[in-house]
Amino acid sequence: MAAEASAIADAVAAAERLQAGQQQQPAAAAAAAREEVRRAVAESPVLVVGRRGCCLSHVVKRLLQGLGVNPAVHEVAGEAELAGIVDGDVALPAVFVGGRLLGGLDRLMAVHISGELVPILKDAGALWL
Repeated sequence: MAAEASAIADAVAAAERLQAGQQQQPAAAAAAAREEVRRAVAESPVLVVGRRGCCLSHVVKRLLQGLGVNPAVHEVAGEAELAGIVDGDVALPAVFVGGRLLGGLDRLMAVHISGELVPILKDAGALWL
């Protein structure tokens, strides 16, 4: 009985700690999310930042995979997590190549159609053709 009561007390305490952690200041949570995106941009030659389950993110990923690139994918809640990382408004999905913003799906397609995408990917070290 005492063991069960102790286990229940531990579970309640863990739930309270989790709930307290989830009630962080929204600004602190947003800053942490921005820092996570910033770190992912710095670590990946090609990074796709998009919303979870977004079909446009899937299209971007498949286009890059078709060229032989395996992009890292980072899922965010919204554009606010990109604030401070890039200047101006950014539409999701956002594609970063070599630590710099290339653009969204429309920009990626335009660069691909013009034939400039493969050299950009080679320069970033994401493609070895």
